Amino acid sequence: MRIGFFTDTYFPQVSGVATSIRTLKNELEKQGHEVYIFTTTDPEADEFEKDIVRMPSVPFVSFTDRRIVVRGIWFAYQIAKELELEIIHTHTEFGAGFLGKMVANRLRIPVVHTYHTMYEDYLHYIANGKVVRPTHVKHFIKMFVNHSTGVVCPSKRVVDTLKRYEVDVPMRIIPTGIDVSHFVRSDITEEDTNLLRTKLGIQKDELMILSLSRISYEKNIHIIVQQFPEILMSYPAARLVIVGKGPYREDLEKLTQELGIEEYVQFTGEVPHEEVAYYYHAADYFVSASTSETQGLTYAEAIASGTQCIVEGNDYLEQLLSDDSLGITFESDTDFSDAFVRYVQQQIPISSEVQQNKLIEISAERFGSEILNFYQEMLVYYDENHTETRSPARTVQKMRVRINSLRNSEDK
Repeated sequence: MRIGFFTDTYFPQVSGVATSIRTLKNELEKQGHEVYIFTTTDPEADEFEKDIVRMPSVPFVSFTDRRIVVRGIWFAYQIAKELELEIIHTHTEFGAGFLGKMVANRLRIPVVHTYHTMYEDYLHYIANGKVVRPTHVKHFIKMFVNHSTGVVCPSKRVVDTLKRYEVDVPMRIIPTGIDVSHFVRSDITEEDTNLLRTKLGIQKDELMILSLSRISYEKNIHIIVQQFPEILMSYPAARLVIVGKGPYREDLEKLTQELGIEEYVQFTGEVPHEEVAYYYHAADYFVSASTSETQGLTYAEAIASGTQCIVEGNDYLEQLLSDDSLGITFESDTDFSDAFVRYVQQQIPISSEVQQNKLIEISAERFGSEILNFYQEMLVYYDENHTETRSPARTVQKMRVRINSLRNSEDK
């Protein structure tokens, strides 16, 4: 199958969406399919990138580290047609997402959409939430998603939200998988983790508590910081390591100073992707109070790394942390410190059998297989529900586009 992914976010930009797209691309290619990425230009991207089409873009309002496609419909259509794409998968509701829908419409092929982001959690970024309201989000998403053939929902929370928005196209819950081999790492030794802890100023007998995410308000990291003094009362040797970058870091640093805990909390900034697993392995516990997650990649990464989680719960996370040996969820913001202390006191060992079963559940292989099954169903569904006659093949020679960097060479 030949598949086109349309996204406004892709590497070298770092985000959960970009990671999930690359994971899915790699897995589908392992299964023998061709995947092409249609995405934004990026000043940090390599000049030559195989299987990637970059279209003119500008920084997105209020998210200057993200970009949005502003033009390129004819260019994208020419390439998509030459590649003979069979299905398009959009991963954004903005520039590249609209482009993908227009290209699919011209090619008369189905378009599947993944709803990655709960936009109601992000309205404060736009004029402090005074211009765009939840009702605006509802109407916009309803219009966009209902013009898809089907939609992938990373969790039940997404399904519930889309139903509330009156979306009526076929939906499928497919939790985002991870490449577990990046985190199940026998090559990361105790010496490696001790070296990292030493670099962070954390002694072997101290408790390393890890927060890893984009540092933004909706991630609720301030809840962890605000209640950290209560954890220190029970565990004076606890240390909080906050990994990531984002617009809320300065506010969090001020908060640690106001609480007088700056010597117990440190901010590493963003770490290279290949080093992230070392932080999970070095940590004693992974924590999060975020309520904006739709796919929870960091939680799955922590589980694969063998790091127990203490996180604010939702339907998806309660299913993910189905056994207390993997971690626990707490109900609301105010419950974090009590839940943390109670869980650490229990000293529950990780069950290797439970973890192995969970690794299968969260694997990229399962993710890719379930997405592929949905594609195949949507191809049938599209044919059954689009009765218009397909345009006949042109007798004139097709316009050729220089896509040597896109199509796999015959000698591979």
